[in-house]
Amino acid sequence: MINKVSIIGAGRVGESTAQMLAVQKLAQQIVLIDLDEQYAKGVALDIQETAPVYNFDSRLVGSSDIASIKDSGIVIITAGMPRKPGMDRSDVLSVNLKIIDQIMDGVMQYAPDSFVIVVSNPVDVLTYYAYQKTGWPRNRIVGQAGILDSMRMSSFIADAVNFSINDVQAMVLGGHGDTMVPLPRLTTVSGVSIEQLLDKESIENIIKRTRDGGAEILNLKQKSSAYDAPGAAVTTMVEAIVHNKNRLLPCIGLLQGEYGKNDLAIGIPVVLNENGMDRIVELNLTKEEQQAFDQSAQVITELTDEIQTLL
Repeated sequence: MINKVSIIGAGRVGESTAQMLAVQKLAQQIVLIDLDEQYAKGVALDIQETAPVYNFDSRLVGSSDIASIKDSGIVIITAGMPRKPGMDRSDVLSVNLKIIDQIMDGVMQYAPDSFVIVVSNPVDVLTYYAYQKTGWPRNRIVGQAGILDSMRMSSFIADAVNFSINDVQAMVLGGHGDTMVPLPRLTTVSGVSIEQLLDKESIENIIKRTRDGGAEILNLKQKSSAYDAPGAAVTTMVEAIVHNKNRLLPCIGLLQGEYGKNDLAIGIPVVLNENGMDRIVELNLTKEEQQAFDQSAQVITELTDEIQTLL
């Protein structure tokens, strides 16, 4: 168990994450930061009152003061304008970039030794900006996306093949959105590639649904986007760091020559442990997979290039 985890943004993703961190006993103290202090305190109290059922001793705190993150071991950033129906992640860049800029000032001042997990969208670009602003080693700043996308793909596969979800492992690289790169060749059920279990059309339908996973939920809910699955994905990352699990997980990391790319934050397989993003694992991609990855990288690069004009 780590001493302190702070979540900046007490909205639905932040609240779901805080609940899961507490239930899994991953931090002694969980701090929720939000512009609306009363709301943050209400969320913290609501979760705290579940402790008798879930038997956790974590203490939850709600605040609007960024100084409350002082000495956090991990800072999770979920704050920002969420997507609304008809919007893609790039639509919210100009707003969320300014929010991340202010948040990272606080993180650098009050939690200078922390690991940072970026969840706010567009997560690829905002993760890159967090690197750029702090100048920290790349192992300390990781974006959440590939785990969520892989969770969605795994769920759809389990439903299609009618096998236990426990035996499904999906691998999704690239950007978080329309240009993500699901890899059916490396997606398995108990080690058996789904290419041996499903026909091409079924796999293509699963890939499309995975790419549209967030939009599907948004269109169904109308009043909110996904939050339970993102919260679970973040919790997976925190658990890997806190318990030094050496988990191989698809996350957003900064490439420095890997996959033939430099100075780019994109989804790739990484090893998460007590060092944060301990290393990046380079896969031998087929020609088609590499082309899809390159296309995704180009879209992220073009969006990243807009940063200087928006601040």
